[in-house]
Amino acid sequence: MSAIAGIVLAAGGGRRFGGPKAVAEVGGERLVDRACRVLREGGCAPVVAVLGAAVVPVPGADDVVVNPAWADGMGSSLRAGLDAEALAGDGVVAAVVVLADQPWLSPSAARAVSRGATASSLVTAVYAGERGHPVLLGRDHWAGVRELARGDEGARRYLREHAAEVQVVEVEGSAADVDRPEDLPPH
Repeated sequence: MSAIAGIVLAAGGGRRFGGPKAVAEVGGERLVDRACRVLREGGCAPVVAVLGAAVVPVPGADDVVVNPAWADGMGSSLRAGLDAEALAGDGVVAAVVVLADQPWLSPSAARAVSRGATASSLVTAVYAGERGHPVLLGRDHWAGVRELARGDEGARRYLREHAAEVQVVEVEGSAADVDRPEDLPPH
């Protein structure tokens, strides 16, 4: 059986936020835990959390990867997630990637981008015309994504270079992220 994994990128230091956003809470739930839950409820398994600036237990993750190069940017965290032990082997055909600092992500968005996914799939969510996460990367693309994921750029350059292959899926919600504590949802 083919599995669709989930990867939560939660390693950043949150310079503008005043500390690691992954451990900030919304409604009593840390953002990293919420992102893992969203992926799991969206049908992703295994779920990998990539940590760095803050290393904490993440009960909702099947695998926690600590990225020692987290300060280099999102690219190193994406590479660390794709290299996670939980994603090794032939069972996982694709990975749905989300950012922990996007509290408006929904399980339905994860389901939408992973519907019918294969190892050759590339899918990105679109919110009212704006591209965002989740992004699905089929296993056939992981080596190319790893090669281009540098600095604060994760898969963006790879997706741009393979634009003709990218399926765009309209989803509900918002791709907005949290940059400052006042950006957090009120609940």
